[in-house]
Amino acid sequence: MRRDRPLGKGAAVTQVCSAMETAQATLKQPLDAYRVAPEVTARCDPAWTRFDPDRLPARFPAQPILVGNEIYRHSVYGQNHPLSIQRVTPAIDLARALGWLDDTVYVESPQAEPNQLHRFHDPDYVAAVVEAERTRHVSAAVRERYNIGRNGNPVFAEIFRRPATSSGASILAGSALAKVQRGIIHSLAGGTHHGRRDMAWGFCFFNDPVLGILAMLDHGLERVAYVDLDAHHGDGVQDAFHDDDRVLTISVHEDRRWPKTGPLDDRAGGLARNLPVPTGLNDSEFALLVTRAVVPLVDRFFPDALVIQTGADGLADDPQAKLELSNRALWDAVAALLPTAPRVLVVGGGGYNPWSVARAWTGIWATVNGRDPDIALTPEAERILRDLTWNHSRGRNPPDHWFTTLADRRNPGPVRDDIHRIIEAVLKP
Repeated sequence: MRRDRPLGKGAAVTQVCSAMETAQATLKQPLDAYRVAPEVTARCDPAWTRFDPDRLPARFPAQPILVGNEIYRHSVYGQNHPLSIQRVTPAIDLARALGWLDDTVYVESPQAEPNQLHRFHDPDYVAAVVEAERTRHVSAAVRERYNIGRNGNPVFAEIFRRPATSSGASILAGSALAKVQRGIIHSLAGGTHHGRRDMAWGFCFFNDPVLGILAMLDHGLERVAYVDLDAHHGDGVQDAFHDDDRVLTISVHEDRRWPKTGPLDDRAGGLARNLPVPTGLNDSEFALLVTRAVVPLVDRFFPDALVIQTGADGLADDPQAKLELSNRALWDAVAALLPTAPRVLVVGGGGYNPWSVARAWTGIWATVNGRDPDIALTPEAERILRDLTWNHSRGRNPPDHWFTTLADRRNPGPVRDDIHRIIEAVLKP
């Protein structure tokens, strides 16, 4: 189709998301086909993790540690992709500028090798991603078979290295947590919860939460809970552990939002709970869901470890969903969940407004360290925020608070009957 001028960012994002909405129709497999056979996740020798305790700072596990990598400073999915923005690097830079992060609690993430990714992902699929990075091209057959180069999963310069790095972080974190009695690790770039065993899906090429959980289990932990706070259903993680009674998966997501899975009555093989919430979800409703449903479900499971996926796309300032949460609601949820397990891995996830993501994730790092994120910003922290750019209609005239504060104003509101119905349903045996 001929265009007289380049596509604007807002239109381009809409085009990418429309492609995702139709992806299920173009892929010929039914959704049940994505369930992973139990033998794939069954316990195996943890040698695949290549765990090296010398990578960890001496202050772990007494203090939380943060895992990051410089690859995210310059890597983007493409000019017109929702992930063309900076997310991980500004959060790290903000935490340093506020005096909350130094090298004694920071770990540079390793890059997972292909044979480590094979612990969950199909070797032929991993090889296809490696080849796509080498050649910057995929054939029609590869595009069709592995969903690479279409449906929001573009071929870009770091198509293998970037997701392999976030996977390496979760493998390292899962292994490290399994070796201690208590500890917290925050991996900002993790949370790629849509990744399928043999296919790219929803901007996710590999599934780092699954790999992190498998590292925990293979190193000897018996029960792991996974709580997904992203606006989109954590379908890839649920399907990976569909029939595994060692893993409880809980997903709080916008009802009927892509990938349009995770209805209220979906319990997978028995150890899944889904909380599909209505549009316009406010802080009061979210808090009730977390305290009255999610926390009790995790407590009931009594996990050895907990993984919290903290996608920021449910925030009111995010363009990809229709929820109305403040970042304080996300911080409060993390704070409420931390005491439910002795070992906690906090990962990122969605989030497509660079200011709202950077502020939210910096506040999560403060929260896991017992700090109050509601503070005045230093001049250096404000400069970091003012240097961000977003070629989107919402980024043309940003509100001043995106530059000058970390904390949003709370967004309380009435609690609708739907929320009480969801709580009642998921607590039933």
